[in-house]
Amino acid sequence: MPLTLLVIVLTVVAWVWLRSQPASQRKPAIIKLTLIVGIGLVLVMAVTGRLHFLFALLAFLYPLLRRVLPSILTGNLPGGGQAKTGNQSRVASDILEMSLDHDSGTMSGKVLKGPMARRALSDLSESEFLELLQYCRMEDEDSARLLETYLDRRFGDSWRADDQGDTAGSESGQQSRAGGPLTEAEALDILGLEPGASEEEIVQAHRRMMQKMHPDRGGSNYLAARINEAKERLLG
Repeated sequence: MPLTLLVIVLTVVAWVWLRSQPASQRKPAIIKLTLIVGIGLVLVMAVTGRLHFLFALLAFLYPLLRRVLPSILTGNLPGGGQAKTGNQSRVASDILEMSLDHDSGTMSGKVLKGPMARRALSDLSESEFLELLQYCRMEDEDSARLLETYLDRRFGDSWRADDQGDTAGSESGQQSRAGGPLTEAEALDILGLEPGASEEEIVQAHRRMMQKMHPDRGGSNYLAARINEAKERLLG
């Protein structure tokens, strides 16, 4: 009986500890904790000759585990789950909307307005990209910077050889924004967080994204500025 009580107490403590972990660290924490507890429990019970208590406890907990385990493994713990499903960030401008996959660093996007409205960027030809870029430069500098970032990540520098626009001003305009200060919702989208994210989750999301998007690591000045701005908006 005391051993069973100890197991229950440790289970409750582990549950509380997991809920206190940032969303981005819950899966590794669950796996590590499960391995440690499982191995330790089996060894102790094998030495004491009480493996039958373990089997009885597993039989008792099986209905609960069957219902809760899928949510735990996907990080959707009750009272937690601040990170977005799919681990993606969204950056929008007046003309474009982009999504960044945190794991692969892949950007995808679509056109929101203009002659190519509602088209996915993945469907555009090279000539259409350049046409869209010229339209963005005329209508919205923020959108032009965002599209240049997408082109750099998808094609490297090769697209610039065919660009007849003012690329000299691109770098100097990386930090400027035409759309005004970020709203809280926009900042959450950029960092891939849900409303109610804790300060620790905001800091970790910012650090994780800057590791991929910092200019010193081949990333984008424009997106790095937006990521920093999102962090300042949520922590300010």
